[in-house]
Amino acid sequence: TLPAAIGTVMFTCTGSEANDLALRIAKSVTGNAGVIVTANAYHGVTTETAAISPSLGGLETVAPWVEVIAAPDSYRGAGSMGEEVRAAIERLEARGIRPAALVVDTIFASDGVLPEAPGFTDAVAAVRAAGGLFIADEVQPGFGRLGTGLWGFERHGVAGGAMTPDLVTIGKPMGNGHPIAAVMARPELVEAFGRGMRYFNTFGGNPVAIAAAHATLDVIRDEELVANARSVGDYLRSGIEKLAERFEAIGEVRGSGLFIGVELVTDRDTRSPDEPLALAVVNGLRDRRVLISASGPHNNVLKVRPPLPFSAPDADRFLTELDAVLTTVSR
Repeated sequence: TLPAAIGTVMFTCTGSEANDLALRIAKSVTGNAGVIVTANAYHGVTTETAAISPSLGGLETVAPWVEVIAAPDSYRGAGSMGEEVRAAIERLEARGIRPAALVVDTIFASDGVLPEAPGFTDAVAAVRAAGGLFIADEVQPGFGRLGTGLWGFERHGVAGGAMTPDLVTIGKPMGNGHPIAAVMARPELVEAFGRGMRYFNTFGGNPVAIAAAHATLDVIRDEELVANARSVGDYLRSGIEKLAERFEAIGEVRGSGLFIGVELVTDRDTRSPDEPLALAVVNGLRDRRVLISASGPHNNVLKVRPPLPFSAPDADRFLTELDAVLTTVSR
């Protein structure tokens, strides 16, 4: 399912472990220490991955070897990712740090669900020119959720040839929630890492986990869940856009497949984020037995991310409940 250049898989138990291992490989192979992430990224809860996850504790909690860039938020006028990455490299090098990796969640989920990313390939080229690697974090967008193929990075023009990711990480969706995850890599990187470092994982890739992961791939293929994510996702997004015609608080509806962000604002002209309303909607839906969450740097984006077998009737139920909650809590 991956570009031919990615030929090695190393199994772990969690996405945090996978990202932690990917960072170890990148730092070991490049000999560099710097890492570039987006300003509200989330990549895990180990000490190393928490240090590159500003969404956990704010920008002041990232490690001194980390630089953050603005996420490609077209709603609020963000610039090119390539320009952002080059500026981040300059800031790192001003502190005597060279980049080991650019780490990107390819749907920018914690940054507010941002499906488009102008300058993505330019950003990858910039970090490689500076001696770093590109790590595609597919824990959330992977396995067909975006409806355009199995992997999120494919949407950004980095699906083959020289633009293929150096390392790809996946997490619990790999086993439909069972604790299995992995780093998928260019073999030469793993070989170089293995010459100087050891890695083992007691439970990573155990027979039960592999059976769950194999069954998950079978179901995605046999039930055509990538196509389902695309068709039902389009239907669901269209339904939310119709609600936006009635509810001024919905500033923008965006997404790909069954990964949708609904930006809630106090005023459409100023685009001022409305966190209290987003939390009220999340809790109102929970009372109606519909579970979603809020994301984004202002915690005002509804993150709608249903199971991949989600059907049109399921979408109708969601739209009915969202309509009712917005009617109750909107100003």
